[in-house]
Amino acid sequence: MDKLLVVDDDLGIQKQLKWSFTDYDVVFAQDRESAIAQLRRHEPKVVTLDLGLPPDPANASEGIQALEEILSLAPQTKVIVVTGNNDKENALKAIELGAYDFYQKPIDSDTIKILVNRAVNLFNLEQENRQLAKASASMGKIIGNSESIQMVARKAEKIAQTDITTLLLGESGTGKEVFARSIHEHSSRRDRPFVAINCASIPENLLESELFGYEKGAFTGANKTTPGKIETAQGGTLFLDEIGDMPLGLQAKMLRFLQERVIERVGGRSEIPVDIRVVCATHRDLHDMVAEQTFREDLFYRVGEIVINIPPLRERDNDVVLLARTFLDQYREEFNAKVKGFSDSAIKAMLQHKWPGNIRELQNKLKSAIILAEGAVVQADDLGLMVKDDDAQLESLNLREVRELAESRAIRKAYYQSEKNMSKAAELLGVTRPTLYSLIDKYQLDELKLGS
Repeated sequence: MDKLLVVDDDLGIQKQLKWSFTDYDVVFAQDRESAIAQLRRHEPKVVTLDLGLPPDPANASEGIQALEEILSLAPQTKVIVVTGNNDKENALKAIELGAYDFYQKPIDSDTIKILVNRAVNLFNLEQENRQLAKASASMGKIIGNSESIQMVARKAEKIAQTDITTLLLGESGTGKEVFARSIHEHSSRRDRPFVAINCASIPENLLESELFGYEKGAFTGANKTTPGKIETAQGGTLFLDEIGDMPLGLQAKMLRFLQERVIERVGGRSEIPVDIRVVCATHRDLHDMVAEQTFREDLFYRVGEIVINIPPLRERDNDVVLLARTFLDQYREEFNAKVKGFSDSAIKAMLQHKWPGNIRELQNKLKSAIILAEGAVVQADDLGLMVKDDDAQLESLNLREVRELAESRAIRKAYYQSEKNMSKAAELLGVTRPTLYSLIDKYQLDELKLGS
């Protein structure tokens, strides 16, 4: 059974909750010290926390400190704070610090059972997302559960086992270099160099010598023979980013290298054999460039022996939330920040935003949000995003309505992701099949009943 930690010094309330939660393994604590000890020992999914704890039960100081320590040690744990009737201020403060929800005394068994059950369901959903995110890391740092990105990752994984020249197409900021590195890291060349060069960032008159190297005396300032990027990638992978920006005059020399796998340094006369794998990328439409004669047709077919189209972030369903949580963990450590997660409004805003700058834009917004956030969770305002009204209904500020909307969406997503298999959908959601049917009835998801 799932663990539930009840932190309350009132033995009557302890007894009441013990009999209310017969489906849970309930453990108790009377003060902050014993609460932390029980948290470490049992690792509960949900904690109900009375803010009025000894030695200062008349105030919320001990409870607030306990909340901060619980979330610091176990940030994924859902904490439901319990307060007195006239203590709404401290309840809201607890929510700001990262508590999942609050409940005001006197205790009503049916109501608090609903809160705890929903908190457990949310914990299970988030845990499933984390597990799926780890499982999706079969291609290195490629993160995402959407069908579009998984399809591309599987294709890249197959390509990695060959030396075929690969062309990655996608908007700026979609992670083309991440894909290139993942292909390299999953190939037989993984222990050899990965060399990247951005064709758009180097002046036209220098790009040739950067790629092919030069002999001593080849031009003014060439004081010694210097190998180019192609040579330094010997045995490994060469990543040509933004190949669509390569000057037309240099494209002929690049074509010969790709066909013959030999190069000549600038100012040199001897051919140098090179054994490397080549991955190219661009955000440009090479078909249009070929038609406009700004990109060689023969080079286009040579670099595009196999093409991978990387989808923009706006077409990746809920991947933005997985990516945001991954970056949050990374930047939180980098900036030594205390932010532990995202508010519902922040998640909704991220899902609504079109992300024209793709993953790079998400990274930039998260860095500033983590630095600027004043509470334990990132708000939509911290991200510089606004929550827009849905077409069908206005955004609700009622926590119950927000949770119900999120749960019904999650149920629909799991149902269709599992190809209308109720058992698999229940497993994805982390609930039993009867519980899933009960939730479908509760939220009146009649179209799911027909498919079952």
